Amino acid sequence: MTAPNKDRPWLFRTYAGHSTAKASNELYRGNLAKGQTGLSVAFDLPTQTGYDSDHELSRGEVGKVGVPVTHLGDMRALFENIPLEKMNTSMTINATAPWLLALYIAVAEEQGADVSKLQGTVQNDIIKEYLSRGTYICPPKPSLRMITDVAAYTREHLPKWNPMNVCSYHLQEAGATPEQELAYALATAIAVLDDLKDKVAPEDFPEMVGRISFFVNAGIRFVTEMCKMRAFVELWDEITAERYGVQNPKYRRFRYGVQVNSLGLTEQQPENNVYRILIEMLAVTLSKKARARAVQLPAWNEALGLPRPFDQQWSLRMQQILAYETDLLEYEDLFENNPAVDRKVAELKAGARAELDTLDGMGGAVQSIEYMKSRLVEANAERITRIEGGETVVVGVNRWLEAEPSPLTTGEGSIMKSDPKAEADQIDRLNAWRAQRDETAVKDALARLREAAKSGANVMPASIQAAKAGATTGEWGDVVRSVFGQYRGPTGVSASPSNRTEGLDDIRDAVAACSGRLGRKVKFLVGKPGLDGHSNGAEQIAARARDVGMEISYEGIRLTPAEIVAAALAEGSDVVGLSILSGSHMPLIKELMDRMREADLGHVPVVVGGIIPENDAQALLGMGVARVYTPKDFELNRIMFDIVALIDPQAEAAE
Repeated sequence: MTAPNKDRPWLFRTYAGHSTAKASNELYRGNLAKGQTGLSVAFDLPTQTGYDSDHELSRGEVGKVGVPVTHLGDMRALFENIPLEKMNTSMTINATAPWLLALYIAVAEEQGADVSKLQGTVQNDIIKEYLSRGTYICPPKPSLRMITDVAAYTREHLPKWNPMNVCSYHLQEAGATPEQELAYALATAIAVLDDLKDKVAPEDFPEMVGRISFFVNAGIRFVTEMCKMRAFVELWDEITAERYGVQNPKYRRFRYGVQVNSLGLTEQQPENNVYRILIEMLAVTLSKKARARAVQLPAWNEALGLPRPFDQQWSLRMQQILAYETDLLEYEDLFENNPAVDRKVAELKAGARAELDTLDGMGGAVQSIEYMKSRLVEANAERITRIEGGETVVVGVNRWLEAEPSPLTTGEGSIMKSDPKAEADQIDRLNAWRAQRDETAVKDALARLREAAKSGANVMPASIQAAKAGATTGEWGDVVRSVFGQYRGPTGVSASPSNRTEGLDDIRDAVAACSGRLGRKVKFLVGKPGLDGHSNGAEQIAARARDVGMEISYEGIRLTPAEIVAAALAEGSDVVGLSILSGSHMPLIKELMDRMREADLGHVPVVVGGIIPENDAQALLGMGVARVYTPKDFELNRIMFDIVALIDPQAEAAE
């Protein structure tokens, strides 16, 4: 039956930002001109973790995975000639969400906008940062407090703004099963709403429930992913009605945006990723009952490096063709009362409820972070094992490997490269900003922020004052760190080996022989230098090394090269493994290799993994790195054999 009125399409977004605010502004205006209907801002790692561009930990990270925004001038340049009162802006920002929203409000006021008309979202979900993405700053409780500070402030001053975007996207990338993704995201939303109840009047609370949105992942298993979204809709309706007594169906609606699964994009035969992206988009658009309100698609070549404007345009066109050339939006829900769909939805809901009961018994999401993290690492290990063993087929990776060379990836310009001068330029402009501001006004504003943080007052008004006074992202972050303390999240990698035995006999024998010749267990140090919080690969390498008999040392994310070298020296490591996915591998590895030689550790082999272009891989080998691994190297046992051969000349690497 044809619907009487054609539905409006979802918001078309492209997740974007790089190099500098000026360059990103040009990209945004170009994408808007091509038909994009909302902005989705990617910030660089220093901005996400509350550091200025010239901080030691920011080295090599500035402008790599997003745009650096260190002060009001950067935010002003980012949105130049883009009227914020008319824009719907999503900012993927979590730990520093109060600060970036404060800068956004300050720029909107400079533009003469009516702040009450601003529309958009800050992600503002810290719990998933502890579990998967790693851009947290503070311990869980004060982080939760700042989430609800933002929510309470927007209720009063930005009534059209979504103050929190519960993000399950990175949970799936960290290995979550659909049931875990459902449960952990819903548990996070429950923790936020339980805290928010005390900050808004009872009569305003149902409306605030209606302004909590979600940001999800859609993987390649089309039917399961579509059913997952229908399960989300039904479970959220139940929770908001039964737990919080929300009577208005409008406020119980499950509203979500989506980025389809970048984890499934392959370096091998990358042209196949176009089909993967299309199929994954269908999972969140075909079912009207559970259709996304905003969609952003990755580019086909993101497993190779930074996509070009053309690549982003190609993904945008995919959305536009589905929305405007097909008849999808003319029909009611295509899957209502489908017995297969209903069975799968019921199955997913039952599994999610069981997980939610477990979390509830542990005191909720905040108290269950270590448990959830360990479960994700286990689930991801099982996923990788299925791919290694061929049980899960990935075209071009573990089946149908022979292929014609792709003309899309040949020659110069097949991916975009960050401007190597952008970091120095950003630092120069940061220093100029500091030199021209009113230092007294900045100190006064930061003192007010510190007092608000200590007293329990809402941090938003003081953050806006600091933004207008000219304070920097690092200064805001330093206040937060000094009041609430810093935090190092759990790694999820137990020191005890898992029960897995299948397929490990040969590599265990090789490790045992190597350890026998050393007279002790092989010592393997796994480190993540810089600010990159994508720890999934490092966790799986550490877990597999442990399971094959090595003594592992893995302290988690956000270490300096100096700290990693000091640990290698103190522990007498036989090999050092480094994981960097943010594009900062060249400067960080160079510094680490120099420090290894200075510490008389030049004989200790260093292996590196990450999204590393071939030219960079050759340069790293030229620096003395022993092996370089990229996403195509998915067979962990083969990597373990390589490591044994590096340590023990009598051993042989896997063929």
